[in-house]
Amino acid sequence: MQDEQHSAFAFHGSWREYAPIAFTNLLLTIVTLGIYRFWATTRTRRYLWAQTRFIDDRLEWTGTGKELFVGFLLVLVLFGIPFIFLQFGAQALIFQGYPGVAAALGFVATLFIFYLVGIARYRALRYRLSRSYWHGIRGGSDDQGWSYGLSYMGKTFVGYIALGLLIPWAMMSLWNQRWSAMSFGPFQFRSDGNASATMKRFLLFYILPFVIAIAGGVVAMSMMPSLMNAERSGSGVAAGILAIFLLVFGFYILLGLIALAFYAKFFRVAVGGLALSDLDFQFTASTKQWLKLFLGDVALVICTLGVGAIFLTYRHWAFFIRHMEATGEIDLNRLTQSTTRTPGQGEGLLDAFDVGAI
Repeated sequence: MQDEQHSAFAFHGSWREYAPIAFTNLLLTIVTLGIYRFWATTRTRRYLWAQTRFIDDRLEWTGTGKELFVGFLLVLVLFGIPFIFLQFGAQALIFQGYPGVAAALGFVATLFIFYLVGIARYRALRYRLSRSYWHGIRGGSDDQGWSYGLSYMGKTFVGYIALGLLIPWAMMSLWNQRWSAMSFGPFQFRSDGNASATMKRFLLFYILPFVIAIAGGVVAMSMMPSLMNAERSGSGVAAGILAIFLLVFGFYILLGLIALAFYAKFFRVAVGGLALSDLDFQFTASTKQWLKLFLGDVALVICTLGVGAIFLTYRHWAFFIRHMEATGEIDLNRLTQSTTRTPGQGEGLLDAFDVGAI
């Protein structure tokens, strides 16, 4: 990673400065039975954005807690309540002897939720860009995300239906589609990450369960004679159980490490394919650095009996910014305000029904 003084991105925050915000957010969220979390998110983002420098100016977050709260209420009314009625309706149909109709309704509901998840991911990015300012300029998109929801369903299905081998392609294709629909000021983002660069690590993750299964079978077969001839003390059985435990434990540890290695590579390739005007972006974090972040998160949460979880957002943002890079130039004289539509409410499903227009 380059020196902060010569890096396009820099984070100037301190956990000591952030601590009063984090503890206040925690206290008020508890007192208000969770309602304050929308304003807590806003306070956190304002601090993190304000402590982030990009080239020659700091970022600014202009979203509000009210936007997130209103969005949550809209989702609850427009999506949550109908879904509850659908659940009870399906049960009623089963009791009345129409299990086929109930199953069909459940299948349609599942597809609809899957579709909304895609739109939610798209609109979360759209909302955050629309509330992020740099040099007084914001980002956004005029695309409402309806077609992205269909792409999310289709590409995810293709990724898994091909025995899971096309999952990296689906992930990268959706990343490229999502970012290519976004803009900042007058400039459109370009994203052309190549999934083939991540396939070696994915294949390692893919074949590991088969390798472990074969190894487990070999170990079991080799230990069978000793288990059959074990003394009544049970020492042979205990050794076999210990070997199986170590094999299973090692499997999950190794699988997790390979999954982390794949994601680290995926994120480097995905960000490396992202460009804005004459700027090209890079992400420099290695698998080892991702592992340190993860282990640090676990240690922080365990050693503080869970209280340290309030610092995870800070840690993740600082990690992200400190490993982001950008090369090239951007002409501030050409940087005019975005003319894209500004979502009226917060991110996620809250804008999935175009509540801004409502």
